[in-house]
Amino acid sequence: MGKLGNLGARLHHGEVGYNFVKNRKLWYGISILITITAIVGLAVRGLHMGIEFQGGAVFTTPKNMSASVSQAETYAEEASGHDAIVQKLGDGSLRIQIAGTDTGASDQIKQQLSKDLDTPAEKINADLVGPSWGDQIADKAWQGLGIFMVLVVIYLAIAFEWRMALAAFVALIHDITITVGIYALVGFEVTPGTVIGLLTILGYSLYDTVVVFDSLKEQTRDITKQTRWTYAEIANRSINSTLVRSINTTVVALLPVGGLLFIGGGVLGAGMLNDISLSLFVGLAAGAYSSIFIATPLVADLKEAEPQMKALKKRVLAKRAQAAAKGETVQSADEGEPYADDEPDDAAPAVVGPRNQPASRGRGRGRPSGKRR
Repeated sequence: MGKLGNLGARLHHGEVGYNFVKNRKLWYGISILITITAIVGLAVRGLHMGIEFQGGAVFTTPKNMSASVSQAETYAEEASGHDAIVQKLGDGSLRIQIAGTDTGASDQIKQQLSKDLDTPAEKINADLVGPSWGDQIADKAWQGLGIFMVLVVIYLAIAFEWRMALAAFVALIHDITITVGIYALVGFEVTPGTVIGLLTILGYSLYDTVVVFDSLKEQTRDITKQTRWTYAEIANRSINSTLVRSINTTVVALLPVGGLLFIGGGVLGAGMLNDISLSLFVGLAAGAYSSIFIATPLVADLKEAEPQMKALKKRVLAKRAQAAAKGETVQSADEGEPYADDEPDDAAPAVVGPRNQPASRGRGRGRPSGKRR
């Protein structure tokens, strides 16, 4: 833990780092590939909607049933003609969920189940969900998601700027698409718990992105008044300065969610946990990835398309070229060691690589270039 904390401090002060922004095309390509896979899975397999969205019936048997889950599934599918999901509850009762059935058919299914399971029909509890009610639930879920996205974009546009709002929106769409695609590929049931989990991970992803954006906003204040760093280099410094924090919060969040998914849903067979835990697990991982590899590099692309940022980049590169022509040892921030010139001490810090240059190499080289005052 001490080594990790030391690494975090060195990343924050710019002493070490990795150039995420320079390799952004690679991250874009990986994200596009994952997104296409998710879309194909969604188009081919589709989503397995729960009865809350498409209507159906849930039958709950008495306690301590002798029939196994597989036997109950066979009985339910033969009685209804539809796929059935059976879960064994803690008290030994069975929860049999059959989608696409109406009120008339549910009575016949109940009678047949009582014969197959050898239990009185009056002791089998039946709960019906109409398809119209399921449609209303689905509409409300989409409305909630839409309102959330609009409010997010408005907030980020006001708190930061429209480019950051657009980048965060793209990252959120990226996270939603991947999570939904995983649900289609795995075949887990989509329930209201899934929607709750999806909205939760979007909030978490947004938080992680805003932390990086806040650091970027602070470090790029009055950026055009210096000729030491480009916008992309400072954006990369912002990612590195918050990297350990992002990793720590993601790992801490994934541990309990992984326990719900793999132990609760997998080992212990509590299938009702799967619908919310899968969305949380996939979404948390995708959100951490998008905030580092998608959102901030995309902001750098959008900002460096501005005329003033293009002019700044030309000035920075020209100054480095002049220094190189004079025979000075110069490396761009993209290559490792940052270029140390005679800018004032409060110039914006930037990016990656070791900062331990001896003072004898030139004025300003004795102090870490990433030092913040």
